[in-house]
Amino acid sequence: MLKERARILAVAIFTLDLSLVAAAFLIAYWLRDAALPRMMPGAFGGHLYPLDEYLPLLALVLVIWGVLLLATDSYSSHRTVPLRDEAASILKVCAAGTVVFILTLFALRLGEKLLEDDQVSRSWLLLFSLLSFAFLLSEKLALRLTARYVRAHGLNYRTVLIVGTNQTAVEIARSIADHRFWGFRIIGFVRNDEAPAEDRRRGLPEGLPVLGSLADIAGLVDRYVVDDVIFAVARRDLDRLEDLFLQLQEQGIRVRFAMNIFPHTRAVVQLEDLDGMPILTYSTTPTNVLQLLAKRLIDVAVAVSVLVLALPVIGLIALAIKLSSGGTVLFRQIRCGLNGRVFTLYKFRTMVQGAENRRRELQHLNEMAGPVFKLRRDPRVTWLGRFLRRFSLDELPQLWNVLRGDMSLVGPRPPIPEEVAQYQRWQRRRLSMKPGLTCLWQISGRNDLDFDRWMQLDLEYIDSWSPMLDFKILLKTIPAVLSGRGAS
Repeated sequence: MLKERARILAVAIFTLDLSLVAAAFLIAYWLRDAALPRMMPGAFGGHLYPLDEYLPLLALVLVIWGVLLLATDSYSSHRTVPLRDEAASILKVCAAGTVVFILTLFALRLGEKLLEDDQVSRSWLLLFSLLSFAFLLSEKLALRLTARYVRAHGLNYRTVLIVGTNQTAVEIARSIADHRFWGFRIIGFVRNDEAPAEDRRRGLPEGLPVLGSLADIAGLVDRYVVDDVIFAVARRDLDRLEDLFLQLQEQGIRVRFAMNIFPHTRAVVQLEDLDGMPILTYSTTPTNVLQLLAKRLIDVAVAVSVLVLALPVIGLIALAIKLSSGGTVLFRQIRCGLNGRVFTLYKFRTMVQGAENRRRELQHLNEMAGPVFKLRRDPRVTWLGRFLRRFSLDELPQLWNVLRGDMSLVGPRPPIPEEVAQYQRWQRRRLSMKPGLTCLWQISGRNDLDFDRWMQLDLEYIDSWSPMLDFKILLKTIPAVLSGRGAS
């Protein structure tokens, strides 16, 4: 129940956000270059490089922060968003923006050189990140306080007429009453006399009258100032209410419909436009295009950076495999990706040649319930392979899969088609996101967990996905890999 802002207001706030980020960039430079060295001599070293050598980075910063601000849906109405959620969103933007900024420098083959000779000061970068967060949060707080002040003085509010007296109508009214700063005022309710008796419930909030029935709406619109009409009715009533919808539309009144069509679904509901035809979309996976684009850009930046930095290690591992056991260096296997798409996964070979042909004879030793085959002391694994698996070094070639778009850095691990064929229906939903190098399973014990818990963690990741969750998982993956816990 969010009031749409005018596009010009959204553009103005976006422009103000970028202006504040630019101000944070320049003020951080002044503090680090001039103010702090004078206040604390010796604590910050010498002066920074000239400002004109920093300014080219400002364009990069504005692009990164701008994409992240748009990806977090910062420019829809925030009448119903708690301040703590808005603050958390800004914190995510600034933290993720700082990380992406550093990774982008490395990906452009600039970061390593610049950071080594301190041309991009670490203390300046920290100051900029903190200032950008402080400036953006202060702006949002000021906008929120201004909006509340204006609404408290009788301006910038919308009057609402609720059609229906069922439980959904009561919940809508109570939500509006509990959040007066949203700027909605309820005129009253309209009975739906043709609804079943169980849908004409009592317990309406005190002070809100029932003004009539459906037949009285035309007169009510003439008698009262009505900005919005919210229909809290059942699906079976929609056809007979079409004429009423059209009448309200002709009068320029905004009509809203409480879309509780399938009350037991866990999917997120979105209204989309398909060549002029409105489509209701139910999705149990993330659908924010800008957030998914940001995820892909981070995948590419990190994969390129790690591959470049790890080239010597990759070469040594390939040489060690060749010298220790001969045969091929890479292991190729068909895996299932997004919604069952098949692709070729690459790993360093950790088993003896022809190991796949021996799996059937070891099947009775499987230690994992379900369709997955896991064996802690698999006799097919070489001594070098055990070392590579313990620290996940065998998975370095999968960064190529990330670059190709088959995989992501974070996501459910890609299964083989034979395993997917044995999935229960609820388990197949883990295929609804692109597979990844790491996920909640990897940081929660890996092979120490049973199959059902593994699947539940994957679904938990899908249901709660956000760019910040990916960031947290990546950070927790580092100690999990170094410890080797749960690896086999």
